[in-house]
Amino acid sequence: QVQLVESGGGSVQPGGSLRLSCAASGRTFSSYAMGWFRQAPGKEREFVAAISRSGTYYSDSVKGRFTISRDNAKNTVYLQMNSLKPEDTAVYYCAAAYSLYLSRSYRPNEYDYWGQGTQVTVSS
Repeated sequence: QVQLVESGGGSVQPGGSLRLSCAASGRTFSSYAMGWFRQAPGKEREFVAAISRSGTYYSDSVKGRFTISRDNAKNTVYLQMNSLKPEDTAVYYCAAAYSLYLSRSYRPNEYDYWGQGTQVTVSS
């Protein structure tokens, strides 16, 4: 069982930056691939980024602006978000997958555990 807790959300002006964190419980964190998704009001959950032993993978909408990273010693995965846009406004969720092909990392049903989400609002 893995529990995930996101933090770092908030309100920021367009062009600003935020760093989200996702702290995981359990001693096998390094065994899991991790992903970030987001969901805006009235929209479906959308893939943002993923990281596994094979590397990293980003959606086209955030590529070049967001960076996913992890610190296995701290059981934490991060999402550094730069050059934020109003369309980045959403609840951001982290997720853990015991077995994940990066080519399928955009599919929510590939993940086994989810956090409760943290709100990111980009507005002037």
